[in-house]
Amino acid sequence: MTDYLGKCIARAAIAAIALAGFAAAASAAPASAPAAPAAATVPVAKIQAMLAKPAVMCGRFDQSKQLAGMKKPLAANGRFCVVAGKGVLWRTLKPFPNTLRLTRDEIVHFQGERVAMRLDARTEPTVRMINSVLFSLLSGDLGQLDTLFEVDGKVDAASWNVALKARQPALAKAIGSIKLEGGAYVNNIVISEDSGDRTSIVFSAIESGPAALTAEEAALF
Repeated sequence: MTDYLGKCIARAAIAAIALAGFAAAASAAPASAPAAPAAATVPVAKIQAMLAKPAVMCGRFDQSKQLAGMKKPLAANGRFCVVAGKGVLWRTLKPFPNTLRLTRDEIVHFQGERVAMRLDARTEPTVRMINSVLFSLLSGDLGQLDTLFEVDGKVDAASWNVALKARQPALAKAIGSIKLEGGAYVNNIVISEDSGDRTSIVFSAIESGPAALTAEEAALF
């Protein structure tokens, strides 16, 4: 798997975890589920209470990537869709159209209607690790956060912020450290990589419910 595609996959997975993981866990986790350590659950539990909990959510993202040693950031924008139980679409529209589809068994990279790359979770360790995080959270296994990340955060009356630092070296290499901010929805994510690169993703125009998916997007699932 190329480093570029790996970073794209990691950013899409981070967005999925941020946009859907907390909310899906809040609505899906059984009452008898074991609690994670207090240091992780206190901010997460409060955030869950604030977040909207749609089964389907789509919206716009605007991404700015500042490469170490370069003055001008690289900009991109597009649409995302998160569907509980199915996966995530991360559709970059500008500057170059391409789509990532993350499902339980694979990650597919589309260029137009052509499949440019298909990665099987059974044979790709990075895919398997990302999918494990994503779908455990989507199914309500909140313990994955504390297992894979050091979690820190705080909650105010109408907003919250969380910092995630990967515990495993391989995961840290793939996604670095992550900061999230939001209210009823996640507003933005900042990803800081060991190389010094920094990616900021801002979410807007968020819609929920089956009608949020276009026919084209629904067909990709």
